[in-house]
Amino acid sequence: MSQLTPRTLQVEQALPATSADPGPLGLSAFALTTFVLSSINAGFIVPTVGAGTNIVVGLALFYGGLTQMLAGMWEFKTGNTFGATAFSSYGAFWLALGFIFVPGSGILDSFTKTPAALHPALGLFLLSWTIFTGVMFLGTLRRNMALMVLFALLFLTFLALTTAELYDAAIFQPIAGWLGIATAIVAWYTALAGVLSASKSAFNLPVWPLG
Repeated sequence: MSQLTPRTLQVEQALPATSADPGPLGLSAFALTTFVLSSINAGFIVPTVGAGTNIVVGLALFYGGLTQMLAGMWEFKTGNTFGATAFSSYGAFWLALGFIFVPGSGILDSFTKTPAALHPALGLFLLSWTIFTGVMFLGTLRRNMALMVLFALLFLTFLALTTAELYDAAIFQPIAGWLGIATAIVAWYTALAGVLSASKSAFNLPVWPLG
């Protein structure tokens, strides 16, 4: 059995620590939570459009929210500014959205006296994220096509949700739902591409690098 000497300890300490890529985890958390909520908005599987929103609360808080936030923090360590900003921000989005619908949070109850203000308030919330997503889309233009398509679809999803709330246009809710489902599929694809690349799989999925 080999003995640990001061010299071998120095060599072991000099070896760089390996860490997994947090990107696929963050994308998976985003994709699954987005898929469930978007399916409800589209009336897919759950037959009534918008019914069953409360089923998303747990996912929004713990997978789309906490897990994605952790992925963002780990991206800071890897030096990936874009990934850190995106995952941390959208993790916070899901935490905030989930908390709005937590029974007993008091947020929705605060609109009982002024119900007409609820949709504009949600519209303002979603409009802010639409603008942020548009800004983040610009950051994808020199990265890869998969990521660019993902953020383009996400921007359109937020835009449709914002329109539905600000203008009380119910027709845009299922449109946003189907756009969100497409967004989730692209996010899962991009996550799988990262997993296959990192695991030295027998095949890889292209993401079509740009620039």
